[in-house]
Amino acid sequence: MGYSNFGGGNNLDDSHEQLIERNPPRNVCSETVADNDHGHLKKPKINKFALICAIMASVANALLGYDIGVMSGAVIYIKDQFSISDVQVELLVGTLNIYSLFGSIAAGRSSDWIGRRYTFVIAAANFLAGALLMGLSTSYTFLMIGRFFAGIGVGFACTVAPVYTAEVAPASYRGFLTTFPEVFNNVGILIGYVSNYGFSKLPANQGWRFMLGIGAVPSVILAVGALVMPESPRWLVMQGRLADARRVLDKISDTKEESRHRLDDIKEAAGIPRDHNDVVAGRKRTTGEGVWKDLIIHPTRRVRHVLLCALGIHFFQQAIGFDTVILYSPRIFEKAGITSNNEKLLATVAMGVMKLVFVLVAMILLDKVGRRPLLLTSYAGVFVSLATLATSLTVIERDPTETVPWAVVVSVSMVLSAVAFFSIGAGPVTLVYSAEIFSLRLRAQGIGLGMVVNRVVSGAISMTFLSLYKAITIGGAFFLFAGVSVVGFVFFFLFYPETQGKTLEEIEGLFGSFLHWRSADFKGGKEEEVNEGEI
Repeated sequence: MGYSNFGGGNNLDDSHEQLIERNPPRNVCSETVADNDHGHLKKPKINKFALICAIMASVANALLGYDIGVMSGAVIYIKDQFSISDVQVELLVGTLNIYSLFGSIAAGRSSDWIGRRYTFVIAAANFLAGALLMGLSTSYTFLMIGRFFAGIGVGFACTVAPVYTAEVAPASYRGFLTTFPEVFNNVGILIGYVSNYGFSKLPANQGWRFMLGIGAVPSVILAVGALVMPESPRWLVMQGRLADARRVLDKISDTKEESRHRLDDIKEAAGIPRDHNDVVAGRKRTTGEGVWKDLIIHPTRRVRHVLLCALGIHFFQQAIGFDTVILYSPRIFEKAGITSNNEKLLATVAMGVMKLVFVLVAMILLDKVGRRPLLLTSYAGVFVSLATLATSLTVIERDPTETVPWAVVVSVSMVLSAVAFFSIGAGPVTLVYSAEIFSLRLRAQGIGLGMVVNRVVSGAISMTFLSLYKAITIGGAFFLFAGVSVVGFVFFFLFYPETQGKTLEEIEGLFGSFLHWRSADFKGGKEEEVNEGEI
């Protein structure tokens, strides 16, 4: 790769294999460090500054979580106040995902253009406007306008948060830090459920307004946090601002040596010679130009494999119907035999607690057992839970006038079980994995494309779930979702290599062999050439 060409829209991935072969990346951000006192290896301590950065960035995902959680309860009272139909309920709940498409698409480009930090500010401003508009709505139309702004904010937030977190986290505990967006998503969901229960004590025409309007608070926190946290060092390198990148890396690395080696690896991935240590003269400002061509029109074999994995993991996360469990949980509990609004909202709080607990478990296990085991365990557990839930709901629906106590208990238990299994793998691993596997140049817009798929599938399912279960019964709907989870399990088993403990630059060498990744001969990050016709 000639230095005179870098930054001018060339496909960095085409020649990255040769670059790695010349200068194999060093895993200085290794999983272990020497313990001189005892003569054995131990885990490095988590860098506090990197931890703070990950926490501040992950507040963005709390916006989506809060909206999902709070809307599940608020819609009960909105439906009564505005006398809207089930189709309008589906649109109100599901269009946020469709609107977020525009935010996800724009976020990939804006985060390459103005940086990760200011993209967070755009996300916060849009969600703030949406929360206030929804809380003050006087009609269904007004409410939908608020949903539009909230959706744009969610799209920006969900795209840039995993990008930023993955780029500031060292390889040794990147899985731990990159789960933070999912953890905060679950915190947001739980706060939304608690908000529903708390504000349900107010008059019906006021409670739902407070439920939705209080979402402005995390928006303000995110905006303030974005203005004080540092820019991503990888983005700074892409702009040729090497001195700025080095200062950030010094803060988020444990030693100066680690910082230097991380900077060298990032420079290699960006095509910058190692002997350049300040502003790169003549560096063309990177705004994401040419990325869509390299992702979609003329991708290399490696990029095709990465794209398949990134889009696939986002597709199946939503295609198994988990958002319907969250968004329509009061309806599901009602079908299971719980009729009191108060009891339904309390049951959703229990579901939120379960979700948060198990995503915290996943956070601990990701860097210990790896991404693949958690992902496969998750989808297997979701299949069993949804299939059992579908069976119990079918039994209850056979005679709605007669209560079947065991079926009610099983239905509620299986909802909680599905939440637990989803939260230990399908939820957190999706963000971690898709943030890891794209190369530096393709990362922001690649993740944006993944979020587009995620939101399209989520929107399609959440806007049709009520109509679907009326057509094939609620039991039939969950049997369908259980079947999709089996397909997802097989897909992940076949195509997904493990990325645990590797630097972002090393991970690029794992892809390109599709079904044959297990037998590929990886040498210093470069796999053995694979016949282009093989899949």
